[in-house]
Amino acid sequence: MPGENGSSGDSDGQLNDQGTERTYYLYTPESYDPDRPMPLVIVFHGHGGSGHSIAQVSRFNDLANQKGFIVVYPDGVKGEWSLRGRYPSKVNDVSFATALLEHIQQIRNIDSRRIYATGFSKGAILTQALACKLPDRIAAFASVAGSLSIQFKPICHPPTTVSMLMINGTNDQSVHYQGDHDSTERGSLISVPETVSFWRQNDGCASQPQVRKLPDPNPKDRFFVNVSRYSGCSKGSEVILASVVGGGHFWPGGASSDASLKKFNQNLGFNASKTIWDFFQRHSLPSE
Repeated sequence: MPGENGSSGDSDGQLNDQGTERTYYLYTPESYDPDRPMPLVIVFHGHGGSGHSIAQVSRFNDLANQKGFIVVYPDGVKGEWSLRGRYPSKVNDVSFATALLEHIQQIRNIDSRRIYATGFSKGAILTQALACKLPDRIAAFASVAGSLSIQFKPICHPPTTVSMLMINGTNDQSVHYQGDHDSTERGSLISVPETVSFWRQNDGCASQPQVRKLPDPNPKDRFFVNVSRYSGCSKGSEVILASVVGGGHFWPGGASSDASLKKFNQNLGFNASKTIWDFFQRHSLPSE
């Protein structure tokens, strides 16, 4: 059956972690060879989503077949993620991510130097938290329509450098580009520029950013993408911000049944998933 140990295709799996039965959707490309280690990408869905829903939107399975990597899409408990094990359950999803990694490494031959994490919205906020806690296990991180939690920032002390790509719409009404005004509210986020600055400082990026506007298929509209790349960072790390000017809360270039969003994506000409994989493949953990 496709998806069983050592074979390609789709499979739904489960593991017990912190006393809770957790589920995930795993995609193994046709090129997978059990005798050869393959990179792994973890993709975290947004609020109320599922592994299958973010797989449909992001189309990472297509890329996995083209580029040769395995993708796992975990499910949050009742569609939610919890950073510190308080709400909505007593489950700590940072710990769950570690358990999931270990589980996938038992059933697939994973290149432990090339494990990557990305997510959308609440899943991106979890990805930011993992960058704080697991940069010695995960080689690079990509956050789509997310930012660093105000509550998490004071306890974010990564033991090493963090390569981070952030993709944010400047007109996002759910994850505000300029951060949340009420910093005392549960789940409040710091601004996107402040998050970029945090990772820049963590990585000791000395140079000014290289800023470029991406080619715009429809220059008549007011939407385009500006990319700011910080290099000259410690240990070959890098920090990149792709700002979708005028864009909202969405996965750029993703699949959608919304006709207006489809048209927006066509006019924008920017594919988040491809950009994320291009970023990931430049980074790997140092050899032990």
